[in-house]
Amino acid sequence: MLYPELFKSLEQVRWNMEKDIPWEQFDAAKLTDEQAQTIRMNAITEWSALPATEMFLRDNRGDSDFSAFMSVWFFEEQKHSLVLMEYLRRFRPDLLPTEEELHNVRFEFDPAPPLETLMLHFCGEIRLNHWYRCASDWHTEPVIKAIYKIISQDEARHGGAYLRYMKKALNEVGDTARAAFAKIGVLMASARRTEKPLHPTNLHVNQALFPNDTVQSRLPDPTWLERWLDGQIKFDSEWEKKVIDRILHNMSLLFDRTFESVQDLNRYRKEVTARLQGGNLKPAN
Repeated sequence: MLYPELFKSLEQVRWNMEKDIPWEQFDAAKLTDEQAQTIRMNAITEWSALPATEMFLRDNRGDSDFSAFMSVWFFEEQKHSLVLMEYLRRFRPDLLPTEEELHNVRFEFDPAPPLETLMLHFCGEIRLNHWYRCASDWHTEPVIKAIYKIISQDEARHGGAYLRYMKKALNEVGDTARAAFAKIGVLMASARRTEKPLHPTNLHVNQALFPNDTVQSRLPDPTWLERWLDGQIKFDSEWEKKVIDRILHNMSLLFDRTFESVQDLNRYRKEVTARLQGGNLKPAN
């Protein structure tokens, strides 16, 4: 089981809301209304860890180890929403999300293959780590800059924990896991070819509620994410390349194979899929 070790390692680096956030450094002159509004939207978005946890527990009933780890992941992810709301409570109480706005992003996700969902959220943690690092650079107010840096580090650690469970799956189910991880890896590393940001909160997850079945579609401003990334924090092609490179690097470590491009990973996906189907596709160079 990985849960006991992950609990211990994450607890050793867990930050304290009162002691580790430099609240005393707040500078009102360096917080614009535009910036404060983005903090509000991120606080609501982070609340969606609640329905994501419900999904994970439902779809992983056969895996008590991973389900137990959700207690740590859920606690730390929900704390991200809480610290952003605490920032607003202290400095912009007029923008504090309402309970109704928070509850609106709690809705049921349709069942999905657990291995593909695991990979999807692994890539999501990598992307969030980079989004929040970029957001920290964009902000000018010292306290929120520090907050985004702190929670970005949490997202990186969560990605590392997911990677541990992915390695465990490789040992247990082999090519079935390889095919699932490679499939989602190709999708999530191909963001340049899509019109919208590829992150779990921006993907459709409930057919009955379509098109209002993404977390972002249920925010007070459903168009916020694209505007935040493109027009505000300027998450440009250079930042996107960092995300793609990090996904490919981790896939190379996971599969013991070098992937220098999404095309390399896609060739590997086809190779593994053919192997599962008993095909004769030659291994990619």
